[in-house]
Formats: sequence, structure tokens, C-alpha cells
Amino acid sequence: MTRHIILAARPTGVPTPETFRLGEGATPALQIGEMLVRPKVFSMDPAIRGFLDDRPSYLPPVAVGAPVNGMSIGEVIESRNADYPVGAIVRALGTWSEECVFTADALGLERMHPKAGVELGHYMGALGPVGLTAWVGMLHIGKAVAGDTVLISAAAGATGSAAGQIAKLKGCRVVGLIGSDEKADTIRDLGFDDAINYKATPDLSAAIRAAAPEGVNVFFDNVGGETLEAVLPLMATHGRVAVCGMIGEYNDQDHPYGVKTLWQLVVNRVSMQGFLTYDYPEILGQAQAELEGWVESGTLKPLTNIRHGFERIPEAFIDLMSGRTIGKTLVTI
Repeated sequence: MTRHIILAARPTGVPTPETFRLGEGATPALQIGEMLVRPKVFSMDPAIRGFLDDRPSYLPPVAVGAPVNGMSIGEVIESRNADYPVGAIVRALGTWSEECVFTADALGLERMHPKAGVELGHYMGALGPVGLTAWVGMLHIGKAVAGDTVLISAAAGATGSAAGQIAKLKGCRVVGLIGSDEKADTIRDLGFDDAINYKATPDLSAAIRAAAPEGVNVFFDNVGGETLEAVLPLMATHGRVAVCGMIGEYNDQDHPYGVKTLWQLVVNRVSMQGFLTYDYPEILGQAQAELEGWVESGTLKPLTNIRHGFERIPEAFIDLMSGRTIGKTLVTI
């Protein structure tokens, strides 16, 4: 038998403890080509919130009564696939389960070769999907170059904090939007040039204009909604908006915010593009190599917050979706 975190009820707004329950089920016998993996690190990601609603996203919704989907890194403990022998470490999209059965075509399946002395969780963060997303969004989609002014929303989050450090390493001036003084201190410690606490700022547009008087060249957006509406008129001519996510919409997708400043895309000749990291396999090798070099040298500092214990997965995810976390939220087993 293995334990699962089950979707008990579809949430309205921010998930609550009642959204989830602990369940148990038998582990099926492996078929040829399959492997049984015991997760060691679970990744808490805002995209999971979209899977909990009864509407298609880029993955089908989780059924009520079924285990919740999520990325994890784990160890193969039984295998009928020669490419993934017992003892192999793999990363893939599975479920919030103490044991997961994967086939070779599982979404995001990748055999990992973690370096000695590197925390396994970093391969879910700055050395994994988080770092790759930040690199692709900042450098390939945003095309940030030395001298650019870069603005990042949710800048103390997992991807935002990595994206800001990457922009600094490329010679940009970097401004972060955050929601508390603690988060402001955090991103300044990471090298951000300025931090704007939008919750304590009566006029967000004025604060951004003061921090970027010549306009924003690259806006790395994790929030959408009112924040995107405020930033678009402040973009520099030929600025770029890399749309990484819209966490401001995830908890209430039935009532999306109507952005009223889209005309500014024409006024300032701004390009705006959403992206998924794994649409760009041809550049991920370069991204991975740069990220590993920066982390090893200490010039890119992974920002994580870690909970321990399988039962704490719902708590960690609820805190993430409530805006109470800093950096990459992980649950280790």
C-alpha cells in the first residue's frame, strides 16, 4: 500500500486544508517498460492550482478523488526498464504519492546525475525547472542585455528571484516587485538594485516610474492582472514582456482581470510572449551549463524554503498560493 494526497473537493479561491485528504491505495504490479519511483523531493508550483479546477489547462484537470499531480525527484526502487535501473534518480511529473509508477514517456521524465555535495532540491529549483524557466524567459524570450532595465513581478518567488540574479549577471539594472518588507530585504541581498513593496505603495505606477525613469526594457511577469496593466504604459520603446505566469489569476480563473492598457503594446511597440520552458529543447543545454557554473561559483544563490514530511504537502502548497512563501517551496521526504 502507498499513501497519496487526494483532491477531496475543488477549491474556490485559495485552496484550504479541506481541499485535500490523505488516501491510501495498492501499488500496481509493474508492466514491461515501467519503473516504481519513491519521491525524495516534491516541488510546489503555482501551475498545480490550475489542475485543481474542472477546466483544461496544458494538462487535464485532476479528478476529485484522484491523487494531485506534481513534479518530484525520486529514486527508482523497482524497474522493468533497462534505461532506468534500480537506484537511478529521476525527475518527472507524477502525483503527490509516496510511490509513483512511471513509463518511459512520462511527462518531463529525465534521469538525473546529481553532483556530490549539491542538495537534491536544487535540481528542482535553480538547477532544474525553476532555473531553466528563469534563463529561457529572461534571455531567450526577454532578450535581456547589458544596460537594460529589468522589472520582475513576484520577485521573491522561486522563478522571479532566479530571473533577477540572471539579469544582474548579464549586466542589467534589476527592480523587483514584492509584497512585504522582508521580501524586499531578501531580493536586495540577492543583488537586486531596487525593490518595490506594492502592498505599501499608494501609487504603483509612480513607484515603478521612479525606479525606471527611462522605461522598462524587459518585464518578467509572474503575476498578470492589475500589475501587468500598470506596467505596460511604463515600458520602453521596443520593450519585451516575458509572460512566465499569472499567479494573480490562478485562484479565481472564473473572473479573470480585464487588462485595459493593451493599446500600449502598439504605442511603445512592445512584444509580449508567453512561454513554456520545454518548448525550447535546443537551448536548454546551454542554459543548464550556465546555471551549474553560476551556482557552483556562488554567483547565483538558490532561494528555497523546505518543509519535511509527506503529510505537509497540502500545508506547503496552501502557503505558496497564499503568498506566504519566499523562494522555491519544496517538501522533502
